[in-house]
This record gives sequence, C-alpha cells and structure tokens, in this order.
Amino acid sequence: MEFIQYILKLGPSVMLPIVIFIFALLLGQKPGRAFRSGVMIGIGFIGIGLVISLMLNNLGPAAKLMAERFGVSLTVVDVGWPGSSPMTWASQIGGLSIPVAVAVNVVMLVLGLTRVVNVDIWNIWHMAFTGALLHIATGNLMIGLAGVAIHAAIVFKLGDWFAPVVEKYYDLKGVAIPHGTSAYCGPIAVPIEWLLNRIPGIRDINFNSEKIEEKFGVIGEPMIIGLILGCIIGAMAGYGADLVMQLGMQMAAVMVLMPKVVKCIMEGLLPVADSARELLEKKFSGKKFYIGLDPALLLGDSQVVAASLLFVPLTLIIAAIVPGNKVLPFGDLATIGFFVAMAVGIHGGNLFRTLISGFVIMAGTLWISTQTIGLHTILAQQAGTKLAAGVTQVASMDQGGSPITYILLQLFNPDNVAGLVVIGVIYIASVLLTIKYSQGISKELKQAEEQSSSYKA
Repeated sequence: MEFIQYILKLGPSVMLPIVIFIFALLLGQKPGRAFRSGVMIGIGFIGIGLVISLMLNNLGPAAKLMAERFGVSLTVVDVGWPGSSPMTWASQIGGLSIPVAVAVNVVMLVLGLTRVVNVDIWNIWHMAFTGALLHIATGNLMIGLAGVAIHAAIVFKLGDWFAPVVEKYYDLKGVAIPHGTSAYCGPIAVPIEWLLNRIPGIRDINFNSEKIEEKFGVIGEPMIIGLILGCIIGAMAGYGADLVMQLGMQMAAVMVLMPKVVKCIMEGLLPVADSARELLEKKFSGKKFYIGLDPALLLGDSQVVAASLLFVPLTLIIAAIVPGNKVLPFGDLATIGFFVAMAVGIHGGNLFRTLISGFVIMAGTLWISTQTIGLHTILAQQAGTKLAAGVTQVASMDQGGSPITYILLQLFNPDNVAGLVVIGVIYIASVLLTIKYSQGISKELKQAEEQSSSYKA
C-alpha cells in the first residue's frame, strides 16, 4: 500500500509514463520506443499543467473579483480537481481503488461487457472519490469499495458509448475517454442535441472558431478569440488597462499552447494505443477494442478551448442563479474544458449548442456539488488537508458535482429523495438516449468505412 501511495504522489506526469512504458513493453514494443512514448506523455502532462496553472493563476483572481463586483455571494470555494484528487488518494479507500477498478475492467473485458482497455490509472481517482464519500456516509468500507466498482463499470460503458464520438469528431480511432468529467457530463448533451435538431430556425444556427475566422479573417483566429475573451474577463473584473491587456495576451497564449502540448501526449499515446488495439484484435478474431485514455486529449481542439474561456464568466453567472447553490467556482475554472469537451464532439463543434448544453451541465454540477459539501469537507479533514485561514468547508465541481457520485450516495444513504428522483430520472434518461445515439454514430462510421473500402477496391 505504501508503494502504491508513493507512485500516486508522483502525479500523472510521472505515473502515467511509467504505466505506459510497462504497457508498451508488454505489447512487444522495443524498449527505446516504449521509453520515448512514456517521456513524451510526461512532457505533455507537464505542459498541460503549465497551461492550466497559467489559466488558474490569472483567471482565478479575475473570477473572484468578477463575483465580488457583481454581488455574487457564495460561501464555499471550489477547490477543483487539483485539490480533490490528492485528498482522495490520501483517503482510506484511495489505494484500494486501483486493484478494484482494474479487476472490474478485466472482468468486463472477459465477459464481453466492454471494449475499453483502460490504461489511465491516474483517473481512477474519480472512482475512488465516489467510494471515499460512500465510505464516509455509511461508515462501511465494503459499500465504499462497491461504489468504486459500480462507478468503474459505468464509466467503462460510457467509454464504449462515446468512442464513436471521439472517432468521428476528434479523429481518434481506437481511443475511448472512459472517465473524468468529459465522460460523465457527456450524456447531458445528447438529449439537448436531439431537441435542438427538432426546433425550426434554431437547428440551423451553427458557429465555431473556424466559421468566425472564415467570416471575419484574422479576428476569428483562435488566438485572437482568446485575446478578446481575456480582455472582456479582465474588464468585467474591473482591471486597469494594463492588467486587461496582460490577461488578454495570457488567454491568447492558452489558445495557442493548449493544442500544442496535447500533441505531445498524442505523440506518445497513439502509437501505444495502435499497437494495443492491433494485438487485441488479432488475439480476439478481429473484435474491436478501445484504449481508455485521459480526457486531456480532447483539449487540443480549438472549439473546446474556446468553450473553456467562454464558460469562465458564464459559470460564475450560473453559480449566482442556481437555486440553493453555495459553491463559488474557482479551482475548476481553468479546466472547464473537461466538462464540455464531449458536448463539443456531440454537437459537432457547434459552439451555440455547446453553450446551451454547457449551461445545463454547469447548473447541475453546481447544484450537486453543493449537496456534497459536508462529505467533501470530512474527506479533506481525514486526509489532513490544510485549509486556508477562515475556510471551514470545501467543495469541488469535478467529481464533487458528478451525478454518478450523487445517485450512488442517495441510493446507499438517502437524505434527499426528491433530489435522487429528479437527478436520477434525468441522468438515466440521458444515458439511455446516449446508447441509441452511439449506435447511430457507429452505423454512420461503419457505412463510411465500407464506402471507403469500395472506392479503394
């Protein structure tokens, strides 16, 4: 257990390269090539960490000032995934979650219940968080571990269902994103896509950074959009002209740098993913498999980055109007892209639709994260997390606002039956629609592949 905790404390920039290196060797890759893949992945995660820090260190203070200027009075600060993941790994259930999640993945693969081979061990922390809160709520370790297993099974299926979206929009073949906010927020966008397709006039609205660039030239380039959005956020925060311009340039840099650092991860991961997929398909008579990877891969898309910046001020507005919300968005503002990345793919890069589904996603996230404040605070206390002076409670949007976590908490330790019914019905209905939607996309991809083969013949 101490060894596992030591590895986990190394963080994803060291832990994932080690896992990928070992995995690549098992696939039969040469040590030099396997080592290079691991190093490139580590470089990519360090790069993403730097870009996220750039956003957090500069957008965070601006967001707080915006909240104060517009009278948004919220009492509990969102610590984000950078705060939640370490306290989760430090919990009693943290280290145990890895063998449980891996075992669930293996059993589901053997039984043919999933095609996702998860290699992203770090993001098991999402499953561990659910288990840790269940353990705290019920006082029963076995219920906590059952929560880890159930959460794992659900997200591996989400990986299956959204793999066609990842392939069609993001052009990542043989890749699944089975965890993180991208996966569990994805189903919410599906019924919205279905609804918007049936509203005359509205269904024809489509704008993205490419269309803006096509219409307005250089003003529509992603870096210029980042510059403009950064300046707007700075102005709304009440900054002087110098700080407004600085924040604008910093956000322009984010728009350019994020896709570049994601390319490093892709350069390291995709050869390994391809080797794994080929080996598995050969061993199992052509059956298709997906390699489960980190949702950071999706942040390389310019529409995702644009949506991330748009949702900084929008999330603060949403936080102010959601009934009963107590959470002030902060720690996860820099990673809003994770929440809406799958929605961007579902909507085909249409930012208009992403704004609508993102509004619903963020509203639900904030409401749920408010419900988990008490358990989240106990988790922080048990992990020995040092809180800032005057801070007595903590919350997080990432995972603290997960419908999967909330539904399981209410099933095992009900204290809000009305909330369980509303969230449960909406989420289960969204998942059922997601299954049907996934089947439709899979059929489209298969037809396109058959047409391509016929042309080549």
